[in-house]
Amino acid sequence: MRPDEISNHPLTLDADIEKDASDKRRAEHQGILDSIGRSTIMMVDDDESTIDIIQMFLEEAGYTNFISTCDSTTAMSRLEDERPNVLLLDLVMPEVHGFDILEQVRNHPTLMHTPIIVLTSSTDAETKLKALELGATDFLGKPVDPSELVLRLRNSLAAKAYQDRLAYYDGLTGLPNRQMLIGKLERLLQRSVREEKNCAVFHLNLDRFKQINDALGHRAGDMLLRMVTQRLEECLRPSDIISENTGTSNNTLSRIGGDEFIILLTDIDKVGNASQVARRVLGDLEKPFILGDQEFFVTSSIGIAVFPTDGDDVETMLKHAAVAMSHAKRRGRNTFQFYAKELNTSSKRRLGIESQLRKALDRDEIMLNYQPKVDIRTGAITGAEALMRWQHRELGMISPGEFIPIAEETGIINDLGEWALYTATQRCKDWHDAGFRDMRIAVNVSGQQFRKPRLIHTIRSALSASGLEEQYLVVELTESSIMGNPEESVATLNEIKSIGLQLSVDDFGTGYSSLSYLKRFPLDELKVDRSFIKDTPGDLDDAAITTAIIALAHSLGLHVTAEGVETEPQLQFLHGQGCDEYQGFYFSKPLPDELFLALLRKNSA
Repeated sequence: MRPDEISNHPLTLDADIEKDASDKRRAEHQGILDSIGRSTIMMVDDDESTIDIIQMFLEEAGYTNFISTCDSTTAMSRLEDERPNVLLLDLVMPEVHGFDILEQVRNHPTLMHTPIIVLTSSTDAETKLKALELGATDFLGKPVDPSELVLRLRNSLAAKAYQDRLAYYDGLTGLPNRQMLIGKLERLLQRSVREEKNCAVFHLNLDRFKQINDALGHRAGDMLLRMVTQRLEECLRPSDIISENTGTSNNTLSRIGGDEFIILLTDIDKVGNASQVARRVLGDLEKPFILGDQEFFVTSSIGIAVFPTDGDDVETMLKHAAVAMSHAKRRGRNTFQFYAKELNTSSKRRLGIESQLRKALDRDEIMLNYQPKVDIRTGAITGAEALMRWQHRELGMISPGEFIPIAEETGIINDLGEWALYTATQRCKDWHDAGFRDMRIAVNVSGQQFRKPRLIHTIRSALSASGLEEQYLVVELTESSIMGNPEESVATLNEIKSIGLQLSVDDFGTGYSSLSYLKRFPLDELKVDRSFIKDTPGDLDDAAITTAIIALAHSLGLHVTAEGVETEPQLQFLHGQGCDEYQGFYFSKPLPDELFLALLRKNSA
């Protein structure tokens, strides 16, 4: 089942969800235990024999990653280089006192959360209190009891591991979160500079995942995200990614929120290597996921930024990978896109347009033009389609093909759609008052607006405000907007129809029409998409499709309008096939209100 086919299908998921959650808790607990055993312990003590004894105790207890120094002057540089999981620190040392090291660690931006166990022969209350006030995690007096040291060490590491799990890992998937990702990427870039090698950042976003969440609920969506995570971990071989001596590929994959993931690739010899990994990821995610007793198909879009070509710092690399991902989505989804400077220019313009679009209505920059609908037999204008235009005060006319998709992605389309309904109905009433009583106005309703409960109220309110009679308003919808959830669409269309409006399907033939639903929809009109008209009558395939659509519509009792008619042969062909109406540049381009009214007067003279 693909996201665009999902309706409100019931799923029996409780048992699966509980088992999944239990397995996740056990895995997290085991992961913490495993991480404790792999921990790196560093000891700073001026007595080398004490270090040897402590190291022997710890190695017998299973802590084999042990480093040490007797030189307190080099302690901080060693800490910065080694970044141990815990520090065992003596207090009384020559040159640099243990209190000074403790204070420096707690003020260090990356070491400040390192657990520090103080080991000292100065066990008086004042010394212990000062060590704890400066941020010591624990305090042990010398000579140290080996069993007590191992126990306190384990407790300190466990507490730190749980804190890290909360601070640096995603609670749902167990993957590193954005905060940990930034640190990993910083180290990867530094390493790439030292070794003069390339690396890459993949920004992966699931396509149409929100539809699954909306249809099935967040619990099912969370299960699917965990399944996607597992699929990605299995897909990414250790040779593709940063191992960081963990022996697992998990550390390369991060979840940065929602349905967005970051993959880090190291040692990229050439762009083709990144392409190969991207294709494998896309291919593996295309395979079905089993959720409950149903199959789901989830695709993804990937943006790729390569270091150092596409950026030389963390922020730039992440930003450029996100820009490339957005372009991959606009290319049709289920694909990958490398970053290029041209994409950033386009992205900046897109962001600028989005920002300006939010103000365009208030500035009266949005307008409606009206394209005549013409009776194909008589040549009389029967109505008009209201088409949105944006005349920006500085940028000039901005194409609907540029700003409408942005409006749909951002939700601004709902405000624009409401404004269009109020404006178009008022304009049609003005035409009636001017003597053109039979004129109808067609208004496009977006898929987002169609799914909003407020649509019915908006239609009634617009009709009431303008005084236009219901039968003169035509609501135009695309195939995809009504076929996304056909059962709900039938109910909404019937409710709209009950008001007395006309219903039209725009761009017919370009979507995924279902004849079983087409006959159930209370439609009045089908509009043949301009892509089929463009090459008729010369293109035999387009001519055959157009003829079939006209015949199908008439057999269902529907009116047929052809879009994009630009030539006399096209018009004659449509006339011969019995098409009812047409619109297109052959008769007139879309016109502002004053020019459209002048055309009406000329046509009726």
